[in-house]
Amino acid sequence: MTTTADAARFGGRVGLVTGAGSGLGRDVALRLAREGARLVLLDRNAEALAAVARDCPGAESVVGDVAVAADVARAAAALDRLGPARLLVTAAGILGPTVPLPEVSEAEWDRLFAINVKGTWLALKHVVPRMEAAGGGAIVTFASGAGLVGNPVFPAYSASKGAVVMMTRSLVAGHTAKGIRANIVCPGPIETPMLRDSFAQAGDGAAAREDYTRARNPMGRFGTPAEVAETVLFLLSDAASYVNGVAMPVDGGRLA
Repeated sequence: MTTTADAARFGGRVGLVTGAGSGLGRDVALRLAREGARLVLLDRNAEALAAVARDCPGAESVVGDVAVAADVARAAAALDRLGPARLLVTAAGILGPTVPLPEVSEAEWDRLFAINVKGTWLALKHVVPRMEAAGGGAIVTFASGAGLVGNPVFPAYSASKGAVVMMTRSLVAGHTAKGIRANIVCPGPIETPMLRDSFAQAGDGAAAREDYTRARNPMGRFGTPAEVAETVLFLLSDAASYVNGVAMPVDGGRLA
């Protein structure tokens, strides 16, 4: 719950949240707005984006695809209308096929990397120079626990999220001196439509896959979007001023 003291934690700070229309991006956007941030929200789903924007005072909505350079450029231009860019969250992402690596089609591979990797890169490409011009800022990119260890259920997704981890760490190595602080959040199984989709792709084995996934977690449950969002806001906040380049699992101890 947001306290009176937290209400101004991001007061006056301007930022971009990709994938803001649903899932974890939605929760992050709503919580940032609740704590004073003024946001540009980017998502492909116009209806879902409008619903989120209604609860984010002063937000600008940009309907577009993170894998399309012109759409991300429009979102970055919207930042300029709100003020100096200080925050970036790249939550847009897709799961892709849950099949062995040799069975992933070229089209599936290309679309997965276009959204998860190219989409993250495009946001960084357009926002980081604006942050540097403003004197610095804080970034959280979304990877996954599957980006830290190999995953036989969705290996292509795992590969794409591993790329996000190394891209973000490389950004830290090259841009921290210019005032940029960037971290990666790596959720484990979180109760979202993406998690449910990963089970559904197992067909008749959906229940068994869900039971197996839950059993591998020491806490015996799936995480909630709120638990991930709280971690993201901590990493963006001044309380994390010396936390930089960290790939933080939010997974109930699954990777312990």
